[in-house]
Amino acid sequence: MASYHTPFEIHVHGQVLLRLEVGFDQLQEALKPLWKYAGARSLADGAHSHYEDEPGIRFDVQEHMLQLCWTVIGSDDFRQSLDEMCMNLNELSQAGAAIEVTFYDTEFDEDEADPSAQSRDDFMMLFVGPNPAAIMQVQRDLLVQDMISLMERHFDASELGGVVSEVDRLFSQRFDSLVNSLELGKPPRGSGGGHGGGHGGGRKPRHLH
Repeated sequence: MASYHTPFEIHVHGQVLLRLEVGFDQLQEALKPLWKYAGARSLADGAHSHYEDEPGIRFDVQEHMLQLCWTVIGSDDFRQSLDEMCMNLNELSQAGAAIEVTFYDTEFDEDEADPSAQSRDDFMMLFVGPNPAAIMQVQRDLLVQDMISLMERHFDASELGGVVSEVDRLFSQRFDSLVNSLELGKPPRGSGGGHGGGHGGGRKPRHLH
């Protein structure tokens, strides 16, 4: 259960494309760390946000999309619930996705606080996906968007091809290292055993310029 000694308003925001065969019951189980933390007995009960004007947790059946715009009151222990949720969503996701989580310090008043005091506000990006390649693709795309947005203040977009290529090279290098590490855990070919390595067989991240 949540501890309210040092409360936060915790906002979870993002969209996750789900596999076509995923149904409500599977999604309810995957999101159990969230709605259970909120003190609910089911996803339907816990899907409502702390703020009425936020959509909360929604399952778009036609688009096979999980939509999150949900706030809960809690503390730092909510991070464990987020870790469990991400592990669960990896199994249900169709593609990589980013989830933004913001911790707002409800006890900090900037106008009344001591000048040396600091807010405990925090922000984190979580990534889910069916395999490491899908997750790295989302990370790569967000990084490129941020870099181009920053550098376009000084350079024309047409001048930034080299920067994007370098980002692609770094992500490809990281992916190759991951695949190689997974290859070490595979049994020798012809041994009669199945191939190990789990998620290592995904495609490399696409290079989008």
